Amino acid sequence: MLPAMFSQGIAMNTHDSGRQNTTAPWNKGKVVGQKAPLKLKDIWAIRVRLQMQHRTRELALLNLGLDSKLRGCDLVALRVRDVCHGDAIASRAIVVQHKTGNPVQFEITAAARDAVGAWIKMAGLRGDDYLFKSRTRTSPHLGTRQYARIVHGWVEEIGLEGHAYGTHSMRRTKATLIYRKTKNLRAVQLLLGHTKLESTVRYLGIEVEDALDIAEQTEI
Repeated sequence: MLPAMFSQGIAMNTHDSGRQNTTAPWNKGKVVGQKAPLKLKDIWAIRVRLQMQHRTRELALLNLGLDSKLRGCDLVALRVRDVCHGDAIASRAIVVQHKTGNPVQFEITAAARDAVGAWIKMAGLRGDDYLFKSRTRTSPHLGTRQYARIVHGWVEEIGLEGHAYGTHSMRRTKATLIYRKTKNLRAVQLLLGHTKLESTVRYLGIEVEDALDIAEQTEI
């Protein structure tokens, strides 16, 4: 005969097991894994829509997000002084990454400079102000969740599946295009601020693609 405590333990485990089996998986109905980078035609579709609708703040967020290749937490925390030299938008900037504590540099192209300059002027921002202020009282600047919702909105507006893309799509887009054009992993590593080259390889998801390219070019 089993001890009473042991019997109770079995009963509890059986009950818990049954309860666990009825719990839906956390990722049910969700797209998990790496988010896809945007294609050039997608970028222009979003950009033109934002321009035509005079969504100045979002256009600045889009262009700077693509150029900077920053993680969402670093992008939303940018201050005006991080991207400005006096009254002019800088062509290059440097910020310290929140995740690693290491500095990373990025370029600001003409399109991004124009968009950011227009937003700063429209919003009346000063040097110490956050570039993308929050519209709620819970945070002084745009939150990463709100940034993610904005990105999902962009891709859904042009007919793409919102959950297949995210803020890391913004970070990966230009890095992926640079790699495909140059095959220079070291350059992409520096631009993304990765400490290890292996991280860049995994982030871009290039092993299989490159292997197939080599195979296709090898005749026997």
